[in-house]
Amino acid sequence: MRITILGAAAGGGFPQWNCNCRNCAGVRSGAVRARPRTQSSIFVRDDQAADGVLFNASPDILEQIRANPALQPNRRVRDSAIAGVVLMDGQIDHATGLFMLRERGSPLPLWCTDPVEQDLTQGNPILRVLGHYCGVQRERIVPDGTPFTIPGAPGLAFRAFALASKAAPYSPHRDAPVPGDNIGMLITDRTSGRSAFYAPGLGEITPPLFDVMSGADAVFVDGTFWTDDEMIALGLSKKTARDIGHLPQSGAGGMIEWLDQMPANARRFLIHINNTNPILDEDSPQRAELARHRIEVCEDGVTLEI
Repeated sequence: MRITILGAAAGGGFPQWNCNCRNCAGVRSGAVRARPRTQSSIFVRDDQAADGVLFNASPDILEQIRANPALQPNRRVRDSAIAGVVLMDGQIDHATGLFMLRERGSPLPLWCTDPVEQDLTQGNPILRVLGHYCGVQRERIVPDGTPFTIPGAPGLAFRAFALASKAAPYSPHRDAPVPGDNIGMLITDRTSGRSAFYAPGLGEITPPLFDVMSGADAVFVDGTFWTDDEMIALGLSKKTARDIGHLPQSGAGGMIEWLDQMPANARRFLIHINNTNPILDEDSPQRAELARHRIEVCEDGVTLEI
């Protein structure tokens, strides 16, 4: 299968519009060797298909489509390679790009869990608004590992798993999580049998979830923060990474420790990287540490063959 990284940054992108942290100021001035990134999203196709599945619709989706011609195959007057959209959660940086897909002649095929559908109908009524345009053909995701397929991408199979993380701030589940607020997805090419696990928002890894991750040929997991107190240390928040549903890379029980236990032949990628994370600086000791652990940092516009 082919996975295109449309966006690799967390909410706000990189550099963030109002941020002058070392990373954001440095990339603007050229003092920090880093690549700008849009907000996180991937596009997945099997090896033979032009059409595929968009995972999350970020506010940057129009820029991402322009930057990746594979999403606009130009086969007819109105055309798109997006056969369907899968939402991993209901966060603003993963769902508001749906507004930009409204110029369709038929309802938008959308896969999401019940809690996300509720949040995007009530707390942030994107789906209701789209009803005034193309409409939405919503398909239910049950995050229990049951396999399912998406008609426009028959070469791929999907299994969703409930994750420990955080629902959007406007969700009634924000401080009382329910299964399906956030999901991870195992994506399998039905011809080659190769698979990838995608979880851009991941607050905790349990042994059963790690078993799923360990069976994948590649994992694309939460790269939001380097340390648990990253935002506190910068004076930008009073909450830790774990408080807002993200497992930091460093420290005891962090993402690096878990990824070190993956099978040797599995590729490990970090995605959804916050603008404050020092791994964005390609010359940083943190980036060098990731390289020692054979962990890669996602970049916009890269297509990977898994």
